[in-house]
Amino acid sequence: MKTITLLSLCISASLLTSTAFAEQQPPIKPKLQAEDIFALEHANHVQISPDGKHIAYIRNSFDIMTDSTRRSLWLIDTKTGTHTPLFADNHSYANPTWSPDGKRLAFTSNRSGRNQIHVFWLAEQRVTAITEVAKSPNNLAWSPDGQQLAFMMAVNAEKSDFAKSVKSVKKPEQAKWGAAPVIVERTLYQRDGQGVTASAYQQVFVVPSDGGSARQLTSGAYKHQGPLAWSGDGKQLIFSANRDKDWEYQSRESDLWQVTLADHKLQQLTDWPGQEYAATVSANGKSLAFLHASNAPVPYTNASLHQMNRRSGETRVINDSFDRRFESPQWIGSDRLTVQYADRGRVTVAEVSLQGKVTPRVTDVGGTYTSRPYSMGMYSVASQTGTIAYTYGTAYDLANVAVDVKGKQRVLTQLNADVLGQRTLGEVRELTYASSFDATEIHGWYILPPDYEEGKRYPTMVEIHGGPHLSYGPFFAAEHQRYAAEGYVVLYVNYRGSTSYGEDFAMLLDGHYASERDHADHMSGLDTLIEMGIADPDNLFIAGGSAGGIATAYAIGLTDRFKAAAATNPVINWVSKTLTADSSIGQIQNQFPAMPWEDLAHYWQRSPLSLVGNVTTPTLLFTGEKDRRTPMAETEQFYQALQLQQVDTVMVRVPDAYHGVTAKPSRIIAKVEHTLAWFERYRSK
Repeated sequence: MKTITLLSLCISASLLTSTAFAEQQPPIKPKLQAEDIFALEHANHVQISPDGKHIAYIRNSFDIMTDSTRRSLWLIDTKTGTHTPLFADNHSYANPTWSPDGKRLAFTSNRSGRNQIHVFWLAEQRVTAITEVAKSPNNLAWSPDGQQLAFMMAVNAEKSDFAKSVKSVKKPEQAKWGAAPVIVERTLYQRDGQGVTASAYQQVFVVPSDGGSARQLTSGAYKHQGPLAWSGDGKQLIFSANRDKDWEYQSRESDLWQVTLADHKLQQLTDWPGQEYAATVSANGKSLAFLHASNAPVPYTNASLHQMNRRSGETRVINDSFDRRFESPQWIGSDRLTVQYADRGRVTVAEVSLQGKVTPRVTDVGGTYTSRPYSMGMYSVASQTGTIAYTYGTAYDLANVAVDVKGKQRVLTQLNADVLGQRTLGEVRELTYASSFDATEIHGWYILPPDYEEGKRYPTMVEIHGGPHLSYGPFFAAEHQRYAAEGYVVLYVNYRGSTSYGEDFAMLLDGHYASERDHADHMSGLDTLIEMGIADPDNLFIAGGSAGGIATAYAIGLTDRFKAAAATNPVINWVSKTLTADSSIGQIQNQFPAMPWEDLAHYWQRSPLSLVGNVTTPTLLFTGEKDRRTPMAETEQFYQALQLQQVDTVMVRVPDAYHGVTAKPSRIIAKVEHTLAWFERYRSK
């Protein structure tokens, strides 16, 4: 009896000690689950007022009932950090644009049924629609005096002579006929996300900022594009365009033009070979800054920064030697500019003096791509003060709103604290290594499972980015963290051809996409993780989308080291792809040495279909049925070929999805969960 009593006392004391210890420990947070994706939010279209006092931004969140993205409009006081909704309802908001005095905010919204331009008066807390136009306005720009708003909008072209000549028969009342045939005559007749498009062309418009009739300033079946920039006196609008009759065949040509509001007179401002674009006018109206990119028939070129004297038309180079691609130039006053560029996967905003000196301001821009860790983000600058507002991204969260005031950064929102702040995420680590192909340095990251134990080997997958002339960075990615949550080490790198490492690195795939070269970059990364004691050499997997899907399909024709593969939106046959996709002309001109029928051997050598006879790896194919960039027929070719060889294969077709197959939150989940289920079938226990 005494023994039992003592034992009971010992057990009770042990329980008390364990309970007390547990109470002192922070609670164990759950891993990221599939359903958490619907709860994620991020900031985008961050726009700071000219005086730097307010930031407007679009808050993106997912609607689980409609499987869509809600886009609401929010406002932040930069001094106090006060964060309030301007419009957070069942309507959609976009394109926030401040008036020159910072007292009004223009934006587009479907509040009135169709997308129209609206203006919000901050002090009065009043809003009104100022347009009643047939299609969606874009590229909003206030006149210097705040009296007018310029915008761009698609306008349908007239029917061709042939279309007009086709005889039609009047349909009897209440008759049910099949849909009318669609006549296609344009070279660029389709667009991913839209399908076969009507012959419509972007034109420049202007409307009084307090409402009225929109006036069209340009016309013609030409390529007009923003952004729009007002001249200092408000008499002209400047934009980029290719107004050559054969512009559809000129994938790398555009010039700066201006249109005079009074008489619609057009004047060409530049005529350089290549593209001049992204025009912006200084505060005093005397200088025009813009970007220029070469028209060389190559897959990648940098962009240089230039200045034009508005009075004389003389141009000078500000900086054409910086080995990164400048984007989004914006003036601070009239004596300096800001630009954005990607550097080693990170997105940087820098100041550029008129003498060309580049001084980084912020290096943590990003977080605007939910599913994968692309180097994507944006900024705006207060033209009067130089304060920078931007999307702040990290490896463990999507974009929040941040501000940089004279070198001091503050993060103003915590949009996912209620979700990601309550989850245990996989640790993101950086690595570099030499490619086995030619010792080129490859840079990237890997994510460890949340419960990772040092010294233990884990199933490892390499996930390959699209492009290929894009880059990944140290940013949160819902897909990658889900894979890690299920016990995988996830390797993602910027293989040769990626941007943000300079022009030479981006050109290393020229003529060799896809090939043994980029394949070696990925295999060397896996070998590095094996040597580090992290990756299980008998449990390797491969996945990727678009260019990454191509690399995946090509890789399994070169090696049988992978237990399973998952290729999303792949190209399988470059001949059929280039002759059926919406990117046909630009891709043929800038990626291939000749037309497909002129150099069939090159197209075939780059095609995963040429290696399909070697494939033994179980393969999942995941593609949108409406994909116009890597058409569904590409996936079908590979599926059929693998089936004929009796390779274990599954084709997942996503109805009504274009190339952006994960545009809906349910489809992000579907892509990940199909991949996880497929890999689990072949994963060694």
